Amino acid sequence: MLEQDVDFVRDRWEFAAVDAALARGLPVLAICKGMQLLNVALGGTLKLDIPGHKLPEQKDNDIQPLRFETKAAHRFEKVNSSHHQAIDTLGRGFEIESWCATDDIVEQIRLRNYPFALGVQYHPERGKIYDSLFEDFFDRINKIN
Repeated sequence: MLEQDVDFVRDRWEFAAVDAALARGLPVLAICKGMQLLNVALGGTLKLDIPGHKLPEQKDNDIQPLRFETKAAHRFEKVNSSHHQAIDTLGRGFEIESWCATDDIVEQIRLRNYPFALGVQYHPERGKIYDSLFEDFFDRINKIN
């Protein structure tokens, strides 16, 4: 990653937003870079260049097979994960819920002991199989006073 690819103002705002949301106990659904940011905000690190995870066919097609932790509430057999960075070490309090079956890249994490903070490396907004994930998130948003 080149320095001109980094937006420091946006990064500061996003880290502050994560801190504020977690401090208030708000539901968090972090997608792609959002999962990476959530992980780093809680002390985790990233692998900065992942070969084979930014292929055009991965962007819009659910072709990447996953394996799951048995406790994962949201389980998808295959996802449309297209990215060039990934989690290296987990941030404080996270559990890995799913990995790419072919190379063990983390695809889904959950913050333990928190009502709902889920990070997904894949793009549920691009597919039709992810309704249960969004329904769960929106139900929790609707319950906020």
